[in-house]
Amino acid sequence: MTIKIEALTRFPIKGLSGQLLDSVTLEAGQGFPGDRRFGFARPNSGFDPAAPKPLPKARFYMLARDASLALLGSEYDEDTGMLTLSAPERSDSFDISTTDGKEAASRFLKHYLSLADEDIPQLHEASPHRFTDVSVDSVEMMNAVSIINQDSVEAFAKAIGQEVDPRRFRGNIQISGLPPFAELDMVGREITMGSVQLKVVRRTRRCPATEVNLETGERDMKTPRLLREHYGHMDMGVYAQVTRGGEIPVGGVVELV
Repeated sequence: MTIKIEALTRFPIKGLSGQLLDSVTLEAGQGFPGDRRFGFARPNSGFDPAAPKPLPKARFYMLARDASLALLGSEYDEDTGMLTLSAPERSDSFDISTTDGKEAASRFLKHYLSLADEDIPQLHEASPHRFTDVSVDSVEMMNAVSIINQDSVEAFAKAIGQEVDPRRFRGNIQISGLPPFAELDMVGREITMGSVQLKVVRRTRRCPATEVNLETGERDMKTPRLLREHYGHMDMGVYAQVTRGGEIPVGGVVELV
């Protein structure tokens, strides 16, 4: 059976919606382009853009604690620096290449989440720093890309008797054609996607963010608990580091080295 790339997704803003791509160019030692470049920090998060250091994800607004973010659409244009946020009742665009634009976007999020006056989010960017969940482990993990096996998600859905949207797992690269959960046993192995080569370095342990239904914004599935009950672990997907760069398209073939 052929293993192929089903979807490529970047998440410019930590905790917000992803953007589908037709293709992407990866560089050795670097993460998924434009992924988790920005983050809405909570008040007194301790993040300093002038001296960026990884912080626990709880210091940012994200799905694990703020389920309604699932209903907030986001589109970021790298060329113009414009971020468009779309809530069910209101949408607006902000030039987040400027301080004023970042502050305006932060006020939009404050209003959307109905936060108290003192709880003002702060939109940060400090490239090449990335606001990934595993950035606290190492620079190398901060630049790892996440891979989701569509067949694993489908097997999980069958096991629990409930439809499961693969987007819950917020992967950069979604593949199909690999036996369910076979990716979890590939840690230490290398794979190729066209001219790109990656080394699988870690299984992805799932958190309450995956409990959120992306269509309703409600927590309707105890995903980590169900994974543990059915498989004895809470892992879905893997992290991989780019060891050789190149371009990969949707529909491209994946091979095990």
